[in-house]
Amino acid sequence: MEKSSSIAIVTSEFPPEPGGIGNHAFNLANQLTKHNFAVSVVADQRLKSRDIELNFDNIQPFKILRIKLKKVRLLMYIKRIICVFKIICKNDVVIASGKFSLLVVALASLFYRKKMIAVIHGSEVNFKNRYLRKSIDISLARFDKIVAVSNYTQSLVDYLDLKNIEVIPNGFNLSAESPVKNSSLRGNPSLITVGSVTERKGQKNVILALPEILKVFPETHYHIVGSPVEKEKLLELAKKNKVENNITFHGIVSDKEKNRLLSGSTIFVMLSENTKEGDVEGFGIALLEANSLHIPVIGATDCGIEDAVNNYRSGILIHNKNHKEFVQAMQHILNNYDNFKADSKKWSSNFTWDIVIKKYIKTIHL
Repeated sequence: MEKSSSIAIVTSEFPPEPGGIGNHAFNLANQLTKHNFAVSVVADQRLKSRDIELNFDNIQPFKILRIKLKKVRLLMYIKRIICVFKIICKNDVVIASGKFSLLVVALASLFYRKKMIAVIHGSEVNFKNRYLRKSIDISLARFDKIVAVSNYTQSLVDYLDLKNIEVIPNGFNLSAESPVKNSSLRGNPSLITVGSVTERKGQKNVILALPEILKVFPETHYHIVGSPVEKEKLLELAKKNKVENNITFHGIVSDKEKNRLLSGSTIFVMLSENTKEGDVEGFGIALLEANSLHIPVIGATDCGIEDAVNNYRSGILIHNKNHKEFVQAMQHILNNYDNFKADSKKWSSNFTWDIVIKKYIKTIHL
């Protein structure tokens, strides 16, 4: 392909720090670069020590401009606005991802005639503060195209009656390694959730269901992988429900270790819930990563996870607080395990980044 448009990606998150928006922006930048686009990324410094981020940035095949951390946050916001305006001048297409990015790029659209694309993930279009919500609504109206990462995310802005919105699911990268089945992973069956230990990720809902699960599957063990933000709170909940011996917190692990744990599990579970503050699960990449390793999943309805599950093929969707549905889903999967394993792998192949990026390129060229 000949040299194509230059693209600026303005994002509220970016690696090496974890985060779904950052992971999406990073892969988008990587894939567009592979397809011969000239890509620049504007992101905030998120670590106090700049060296880790600078070392990460220096090995990427695209340009990264980091906005330095400042004690006075207002100064950082002003610096970000100035940098975004400067980089927009030099590019043909601008992609905004994350709350502040939507606001800043929408503001820039008043001064520059560029093709501007918004990527909405979920929480940034579901604020309970009406003034913040209104500012996002006004911002979205300034974009040429809006990409929602799931049908659920699109439904959050249905009231705006947008004519220029489309759904492009999140993508994931297949692991370069083939992990060996870990027979030592505790539990028969063993359940696993990968994600920060927070209210939104729903580990609490699994713990609350364990007493009912153990009545049918007494050897069940639940493995929790991810940043232990609310670990102590969940430990107290587990003790209250007398299931603390059936839970292991693994904390933050390497990708290699994560895949080892996934491959050794029986069922991946993510019973996410929408928080009172408006934080929602926009999609479900972690479920597809498990599927790619032949691991069936159980996911929650009424959130973006619905787009990541081929119901009764790659896994089963249930209400996040319905313990009876949870047990029934486990029984159905375990009774048809070989079929679920095969369908899981096949389903996940529809969401690899080499497929998803083609949809973004089509949107950029429209």
